[in-house]
This record gives sequence, C-alpha cells and structure tokens, in this order.
Amino acid sequence: MKIKLSLPVQILIALLLAIILGIVLPVVADYTSWMGTIFLRALKMIVAPLIFTSLTCGVGRLQGGKDFGRLGLKTLSWYFFTSFVAIFTGLLFVNLVKPGVDADLALTTPVNEIAMTSGSLSDNMIRIVPDNMFRALVETDMLAIIFISMLFGYFITRMSDNNRNMLNNFFEAANELIMKVTDFIILVSPFGIFGIVIKIVASQENLGELVYRLGLYMLVVFTGLFVHSLITLPALLRFVGKVNPVKHMKAMVTPLLTAFSTSSSNATLPLTMAAMEKNAGVSVKLSSFTLPLGATINMNGTALYEIVAALFIAQAYGIDLTIGQQLIAAFSALMAAIGAAGIPMAGMVTMGIVLTAVGLPLEGLGLILAVDRILDMFRTTVNVWGDMVVCAIIAKSEGENIYPES
Repeated sequence: MKIKLSLPVQILIALLLAIILGIVLPVVADYTSWMGTIFLRALKMIVAPLIFTSLTCGVGRLQGGKDFGRLGLKTLSWYFFTSFVAIFTGLLFVNLVKPGVDADLALTTPVNEIAMTSGSLSDNMIRIVPDNMFRALVETDMLAIIFISMLFGYFITRMSDNNRNMLNNFFEAANELIMKVTDFIILVSPFGIFGIVIKIVASQENLGELVYRLGLYMLVVFTGLFVHSLITLPALLRFVGKVNPVKHMKAMVTPLLTAFSTSSSNATLPLTMAAMEKNAGVSVKLSSFTLPLGATINMNGTALYEIVAALFIAQAYGIDLTIGQQLIAAFSALMAAIGAAGIPMAGMVTMGIVLTAVGLPLEGLGLILAVDRILDMFRTTVNVWGDMVVCAIIAKSEGENIYPES
C-alpha cells in the first residue's frame, strides 16, 4: 500500500534530515548543497513574472465604477491601513530586539557581494518609475515591476469591454502559466530546502548560537502578531467600529481555529463568511464583497512576518538597513502579500520577492525555513482575524445592526 505524504510533511522530513546530517555528517553538504542552489535560482527566476502577472490580474479584475465605488474604496483603505499598521508593528519590534545583530552564523555569501538598495528614499521613489520596463523585468527591479503591474492593471479597467476582456484573459492565462511553474518549483521544494538547510547547519561551528537567534526571531514575530491581533485590531474594533472585540472573537472561534490548523486563508473563507453572516449578523451583500477581497489582499500577519524576516536576515548578514531601505522593504512586503497571496506556501515565495527588492541574498531563506511552518499557522490566523475586524467595522459604518447589544 502506497503512503502519500503531504507537502508540509515532506518539508518537515527534509528539514529534520538536513539538521541531523548537517550535525552528524557535515561532509554530505558538499554533495547535496547543489539542490539548494538550483532551488534558489528557480525561485529567483519566477519572482519577476509572478509579481507582474498576479498584480496586473488583481488590479485588472476591478471593474471601474462598481469596485472603485464608495464601498470598494472604504474596504481597500481599511485593508491597506491595517496591513501598514501590522508592518510598522513588526518594524518596531525587530528594531528594538535586533535578533540578528552580531550573530555569528557563518553565512556563505560575503557581505561585499550583496547588491544593496542604495541612495536616499527620494532617489528610490523616483526609481519606481523605470526608464526601460523590459530592463526592470530582466534585472528584477521589484519596485519598478510593482509600479508597471499596477499601472497596466489600472488602465486595463479603463479600456472598452472587448479589449479589457481580451487583456484580462491574456494576463490571467499568463498568470495561470506562471502559477503552474511555481507549483512545480514548490513540488520539489523538499529537495531544495534540504540542500539549503544542510549547507547552513554544516557550516555552523556554534549551533547554540543559531538556535538562540532563531528563538529571538520567533519571539519578535510572535510579539508583533500578538500585539497587532490582541491590542491594535481590538482597539480599532471597539473605538472605531463600536463592536465588543471579545464577543466578536468568540463568535469567530470556528474559522479562527480552522485558519490556525490549515494555514490557509482561502480554505477558511467559507467558514469566515458563514460566521460573519450567522453569528455577527453581517449582510450577505457586504460579507460576499469584503471577505473574498480580504482573503486575497489583506495579509496583516504575512506582511508583519515578512518585514521581520527580511530585517532579521539583513542583521544576520551584518547589514544595517537605513530607514529608507526599511520603508522600501515594508512597501515590498505589502505588495508581495497582496500580489501572491493565493499561491501555495506563499510565505516562502513572497519572502523571495521582499529579499530581492532590498538586494538581500535568497540564501537567507535557509535561516528561517526551519521555523516557518509554526509561524505560518499564527500569521494565517492573524490574516483571517484582520479580515473579520475590517468586515465588522465596515458593516457598522454602513449602518448594519450587528451585535446590537454590544
């Protein structure tokens, strides 16, 4: 009888084997690290087309007056606002704790070979508009690619019906093709992760330092997620939405537990909509608009995790990112979470987007892969909770009588 292991289980086995062999037989890394190198090259190959096609599709699907109306703008504004608050919460804690500063982790990419984002913040904002869009794609200039994608997507919505439909079909087909390639890369990810992790573990002279630093990194992520989900979002719910946050959380227990166990916002969406409609009393019209949109673009937990991870990796390489570079990383984290939210193992692939945007080596992914799965469960729960909070706030602002006794 064949036993088919799920991808997360395969990755867990690959991680454990890499750690054990890296400690017991480090020489194995000399013969297997090539798998990690190829995997990272494949991720780098897919980053530019992935963000270009997915963001263009996402913006291009919006239908002018219908989705850019009052409710649409209100929903998008709240989703962007809560995501930015989450990102800056992560920035605050990672700069306070500095989990990667002075870490002796024997990373193999020399600092002087890392192409860092240079120049002032204003220079980098100007660089968002490329002088050659094809060069931006070839050189994986993420800020320029994000600008091009959103520009293309927006003006697709302004075209005649026939042309709009034709271009939407083209970009959706291109996006589906890129997703298929991404699926294949993810399918072989256990081998790539094995090659990355065994190389890092085998090169460590002090494994205790690695464990300590990863513990600090996890502490920062957990602290940021807890502050955002248990303080910031409930405060918004109470003082802006006039909704009792404890009552709202109790009513949403089933979808929250599902999000935690599945690590999937999309898989949780039907339960989220049912809970908001039946337990909170939100109208079907409002929930069917705000929640699917939130499951696609509102990634509070993921955006917070990505900015913390990016700065942790930078610190581990001994790189002190300026405020401007941190803001670029924050913007990239937000756009990456929006543009690639529906792909499997989104956190790992979108982390590649953020690292590329600020010029950090993808090899740094190997530092955080060992603890990514447990963090994924928590950040997905925060993603879904953020959707629920925004939905309730908008419902109240639209005059809906939810939790009338609150």
